[in-house]
Amino acid sequence: MEIFQIVDGVLQCNAFMTFTLGVVVLFVGKRLNDVIGFLREFSIPEPVTGGLLFSVLFWLLYEVSGLEVAFDLTSRDFLLVYFFTTIGINARIQDLVAGGKPLIILLVITVVTMIAQNLTGISVAALFDMEAAMGLLSGTVSLIGGHGTAIAWSPRIAEEYGISNAMEIGIASATLGLILASLMGGPIAKFLINRHDLKPERVEPTDVGLSEEDQKTGINHLDFLDAVLAIHICGIIGLLLNDALSDLDFKLPLFVTALISGIVISNIIPENFPRISGRGWPSRTPAMALIADISLGTFLAMSLMSMQLWTLIDLALPILTILAAQFAVVAALSLLVVFRFMGRNYDAAVVSAGFGGISLGATPTVMASTSAVAIRRVVSGFPHRATGRCIFLSAWSMR
Repeated sequence: MEIFQIVDGVLQCNAFMTFTLGVVVLFVGKRLNDVIGFLREFSIPEPVTGGLLFSVLFWLLYEVSGLEVAFDLTSRDFLLVYFFTTIGINARIQDLVAGGKPLIILLVITVVTMIAQNLTGISVAALFDMEAAMGLLSGTVSLIGGHGTAIAWSPRIAEEYGISNAMEIGIASATLGLILASLMGGPIAKFLINRHDLKPERVEPTDVGLSEEDQKTGINHLDFLDAVLAIHICGIIGLLLNDALSDLDFKLPLFVTALISGIVISNIIPENFPRISGRGWPSRTPAMALIADISLGTFLAMSLMSMQLWTLIDLALPILTILAAQFAVVAALSLLVVFRFMGRNYDAAVVSAGFGGISLGATPTVMASTSAVAIRRVVSGFPHRATGRCIFLSAWSMR
């Protein structure tokens, strides 16, 4: 098995090497965040720090030697499914019901944002005499939808609107959206928390990553394997659901149906339901949180390090202009609308930080931004209520 090979001026890394490098990128981001103060101060997620650095290094390599670096991202796609499945398994209907009026308000704001986002994209694309579909690709399809939705819908947009590079535009917009969302969350939370001297009303356990107590007690191999088994069960059912919907000409990314599967199973299966592992359903267990943390961090690291910046030169100006406008719209909504209507408290600041993830970078960035803020501000966890609202809206938006 060749872990990498050079073919026609392209250094191709196989899935095994890509995953390995993704872990390296994550550790590099961690080390940089440890030694560079402003990265910690603004709660920049570790995979974003490492991923951006490596994508720039690969760009410099291309400029100097002409050698492109390409990655087999199969393992990244599996991590995406893993992550969304853990979110589904951890979801509880009663939490959404408990969201009540704030959740409905946030849903309305999100719908308005989707409309504003597409109008912004179309308007800026028109300034460059480009197709309206270009604006949509740099709008809700790729930003709120993320990589999965961009990949799922780009072929159809390419076919119907004659945009041959729709896939590249969609992926580029989704990737840059991840960067902007990741860079937005921390500073927004810092600004709101400091300006209004906000403190959390209570500290709650975290869904992503381990609490200090869990880190001390540890997780054994059976805990981990039981969580993996649950993820695979939901993933298989999600795959069958995805195939069934495809037969009905209703296309959804696999991670969405896996998410739905996890939600349904976790909310209908009794906690004491007999399982082959002899354990209860592993919803919101330390092992599930650990797998979510691994999947999220490595997915983001691989997504950012694999961005081929040199392919965006011709479309750089229109894409960057559209995304700059999108960034301004979302930042204004987060600071002026979301924070106000969510109650102007600590939870509202967390929701405002996560709102950028919803609007520019999809669910993984919601989790990365809110958990990074929480680790910086409240070491042992972040509010389920705030993050849960963001996760629900992000998953709903990608439909």
